[in-house]
Parts: sequence; C-alpha cells; structure tokens
Amino acid sequence: MITKAISLFSGGLDSIIAVKVIQDQGISVQGVTFETPFFNSRKARETARHIQLPLLVIDITDSHLAMLKAPRYGYGKNMNPCIDCHTLMLRTAGKIMEETGADFLFTGEVLGQRPMSQTRQSLHIVAKNSGYPDYIVRPLSAQLLDETRPELGGMINRRQLLAIQGRGRKVQMEMAKFYGVHYYPPPAGGCLLTDPMFSRRLKDLFSCDPGHSPRDIELLKYGRHFRSGESGKIIVGRNHKDNEALQKLIRCDDTFMCMDQLPGPLVLIPGGGKEEIIINAARLCVLYSDAPENENAIVNITSAGQSHLTAFLSASRNDAAEWII
Repeated sequence: MITKAISLFSGGLDSIIAVKVIQDQGISVQGVTFETPFFNSRKARETARHIQLPLLVIDITDSHLAMLKAPRYGYGKNMNPCIDCHTLMLRTAGKIMEETGADFLFTGEVLGQRPMSQTRQSLHIVAKNSGYPDYIVRPLSAQLLDETRPELGGMINRRQLLAIQGRGRKVQMEMAKFYGVHYYPPPAGGCLLTDPMFSRRLKDLFSCDPGHSPRDIELLKYGRHFRSGESGKIIVGRNHKDNEALQKLIRCDDTFMCMDQLPGPLVLIPGGGKEEIIINAARLCVLYSDAPENENAIVNITSAGQSHLTAFLSASRNDAAEWII
C-alpha cells in the first residue's frame, strides 16, 4: 500500500526540495496551497506545474480574517501573525489529510530560517495548536527535531531526511541541481501583511470601518489613502495602473471623480460621503493632477449615477500630509 502525504506547498525552493525528498522515498504527494486577500497562489501554481505536483488551492479568507483581528501569538514587525497563520494552514491541511486518507503532512520549513515563525519553540507551538502535532514532518530539518509518528512508524526513513538550519540556501540549491530542478523563484515575502504601508492601512480599516467588506481590503492595495477628520476615506490613484484598478472596484454607492480635460488621478470615496469629504477629495484630485498651481481647476464628480463639473483650488501639501494614512 502506497504511503500518501500532504505538502503545504508555497512554491519556493524549500518547499520544492521538501517535496523531492519525500517523493524519493516512494511516497505519493498532494500539494496544498492557500489564498487570502494578502497573499495569492500564483507562485505555488507556477512551480507546481514545473515539478508536476498535483496542487489543491484553498481560499481561507474568512477564517484568516477572523484570526487576523486577534491573533493568539500577536503580530510580527507589522500586521503579520505568522505563528497563528501557519497554525491555521496546518489545521486546514490536517482536515484534508483526514478527508483524503493521507498518512501525514509536511512543510518546507527550515529550523532557524525565520526569527519569528521557524524557531524550535515556534515550530513546536504551531504543530501542537494545529491539532496534528504527531503527523507534521519538516523534511529539511527533521534530523534536528524530535521524531514524528510517520518516522517512528516506518512510513518515512528518517536517515534520508535532512539536517538543514539557518538562513542560507546553499544546501537547497545544490539539491535542486541534484534533482534536476532548474526553475525556482527567488526568495521573497509575498505577504502584504509584512508591508509597513499596507499594515497601517489595514489597522486604520479595522479601527474606523468595523463593517468592512472584502472589497475594502482589496482597495487597500491601490493608490494613496487619506482620512480628513472623521468623515470617511479618500483614495487617490498614483498612476494609470492604480486608476484602472480602482475603476474596476467602483460600486454604485461610491462617489468618484477625475479632472476635466487635464491628466490626473481617479479619486474614490468608498460608499460616498458628505459635502466636506467630497470637497476635500476634489481638492486632492487637483493637487495630484497636472493643473497649474494656485488656480481653480475643473473636477468631474460622479455620485449616485449623476455627474457634474465644479471648480476647486488644490489642497495644500500640508493638508495632504496631515490626512494621509
């Protein structure tokens, strides 16, 4: 009977080598990767195609957001709850293991590679809190960690597992050559929750808009974000790409605006707003446009399906600096 395993597959070099090491023992591997508004499965899907790994992509947005608002083990440098996030992923993968009749789970984690989530203590905490501590193997560092049930039960030969630790990638790169793996992406965070600017915006959203929607989180990825007083949020596109992305996210209850006959940003007020915020948004629209300084410029404002043209002076740089999130 063939042993089956579930790989938590990120698509990076470590997860590739972990898959190869397990497959080398004649074990059938099913890859699993996850998506939320903060990270996607693009790298995992692309890499899985290269190494011919069957991959299941799971959206964990709802459970991830619930965890994110109150992580048991707190955040990293920004809004990244790495220990709680990894716990959630392993718990979800554990359920798939049970549903599919797989024998164990494994990851590409390396002891000591990341200071918050890959210490000996954090690896132990994550495994314990996932609910599947006896079934989680870390093939790249297994010989430095306690034996797991798959090893003790003979499903895996522990001597063929590895003893890698630390931040270096030399061993993994040599093993990639050995396995004939010529494609793997460079190391990169990939999670928006590690980004300082995005984290500030997310904290602001959680604080000011408790009834936020997935669309509100998507909007955090684009433009400059402002709050003038307590009257709501203003989003100003920084470039053509931002303007296009914001345009696609507009809903019927929003107010949005752009310059009339001049290059400039798309400016969005999610959910509309009172006169004060519309005026401030229009002034920001002029500020970040090609309008001449200290002159009135015409802004095309659309609200509730109705458009009108109005002249405004630019907001000051000081106002913009005070309002920006």
